[in-house]
Amino acid sequence: MHLFTDRQGRDWEVEITVATVKRVQDLLKYSLYGLLQDEARPLGDLVADPVRLVDTLYVVCRPQAVRLQVSDEDFGRLFAGDVLERATDAFLAELVDFFPQARARGALAQILDKGRKLQTILFDRAERELAEVDLEKAADSLLEKWKSSSGNAPDNWDLTRVA
Repeated sequence: MHLFTDRQGRDWEVEITVATVKRVQDLLKYSLYGLLQDEARPLGDLVADPVRLVDTLYVVCRPQAVRLQVSDEDFGRLFAGDVLERATDAFLAELVDFFPQARARGALAQILDKGRKLQTILFDRAERELAEVDLEKAADSLLEKWKSSSGNAPDNWDLTRVA
């Protein structure tokens, strides 16, 4: 079992068992096992869709939510930013632990590790490229393109004025 803490400081237990898999299948109409098909693309799609991911987390955490009288809508209000990241990490770690075959767990763990490393590389590159952007030069370039495509801009051209 893995935990995450919501925006109100409450701990949620992410536990995936056969009963959880069945509950997800019955309520959300997809299989947690199916997340690993097609090179784990369905898993990537789930993680990239915060609404669907939080719906899944609610169904996974439903026994606790029922005990605490937290509706699915109230549960969704508990997520933003870092909470969503921690909940995703807890879900993925629990999903890895759920699989009965050691080989499947190892492969899934490798997929997740490679995905995290790729994400880190992409963010690092984006940050470096953004740091190198010369905004004055970019603005000049855009204005030159605008002038050449729409004729000469008036001398008193005001970007804030709406026509």
